Amino acid sequence: MTQDWLPLPGTPVEELDTPAIVIDLDVAEANIAKMQEFASEAGISVRPHTKTNKSPYWAWKQLNAGAIGICCAKVGEAEQMAAAGIPEILIPNQVVTSRKIKRLMSVAGTTETIIAVDSEQNVSDLSDAATSHGVELGVLIEINVGMDRCGVEPDEADAIATKIAKAPGLRFDGLMGYEGHTVAARDFEERKTEALRAMDKLLSAASAVRKAGVPVNIVSAAGTGTYNISGAVEGVTEIQPGSYIFMDGDYLEVFEEFQPAMTVLTTVISRTADRGVLDCGLKSVSIDRGVPYAVGIDGVEVGAPSEEHTKVKLSGVAKDLRVGDNVSLRMMHGDTTINLHDYYFCVRDGKLETVAPIMGRGKFR
Repeated sequence: MTQDWLPLPGTPVEELDTPAIVIDLDVAEANIAKMQEFASEAGISVRPHTKTNKSPYWAWKQLNAGAIGICCAKVGEAEQMAAAGIPEILIPNQVVTSRKIKRLMSVAGTTETIIAVDSEQNVSDLSDAATSHGVELGVLIEINVGMDRCGVEPDEADAIATKIAKAPGLRFDGLMGYEGHTVAARDFEERKTEALRAMDKLLSAASAVRKAGVPVNIVSAAGTGTYNISGAVEGVTEIQPGSYIFMDGDYLEVFEEFQPAMTVLTTVISRTADRGVLDCGLKSVSIDRGVPYAVGIDGVEVGAPSEEHTKVKLSGVAKDLRVGDNVSLRMMHGDTTINLHDYYFCVRDGKLETVAPIMGRGKFR
């Protein structure tokens, strides 16, 4: 058995072992409150996507702030959240194999569970499983609103909705669409135009389903980048933002309505005249949206990480860095970095308040 050597509450942030994900609790909690405030004023619900934080610790903070439930990307994440007592989980993804469907039924046996579908065969398989396990499963039809990933076309939704409404063990709840192709557009007008076009598709599908005589209670959409566009469209009932809780370098190029709460704390382990080496690498930081950048100190130019090392060029005041000093990095993509770590080190006023396990880490099945 390995020993994680976790620090005690009150430990100064500079004494944390590295590499470590450090979360500023004041900032993260303010982000949660701001998103909830928007939703409350807009008369819609927040169902945060936990593919970002992967932790019941944060899910409970979002629920306690007013969220109606959470989203999980995969059954594995949902299993962790259900085990932590989360009362309602939406998996806005397709679960199609018999092995995964069986696991889904176990989740549905312990917490209110909703699943997305985009095929009639999947509806039949889920109905058979729900009936045999004695559970009721909520179902949303995913609509392809322009991302061209999963989802049916709007004119196909009414037939599937009718089938779901008649299927034993299933409860038709409504529709969802994810305008992921536009959430990170840097230009607001482009982002708004494309998001509204996506919502037109989603709402046209909802209208067709209602005309077929099937009630639509949920119309779910929006990521962080379109929360205040899609979330303001009449007919959308809830939003599914995830990244807003911590933000990252990529989203900060989209807007600054939410503040960055997450850094990866690293240590300088080697120095030359104009170069340093940090103790993080591809096993602790992700670079799928670009290399991270240093915060809190000028003159640190971050190079491409190798497995366990990251070289940095140093200039100006950064040349004063010594072996053993800390450098904080901001990730360009938080989600994929979080998935590399076991714990959040949550700090307030520069001192550790709690260590929160990242229970959904690696739960991609």
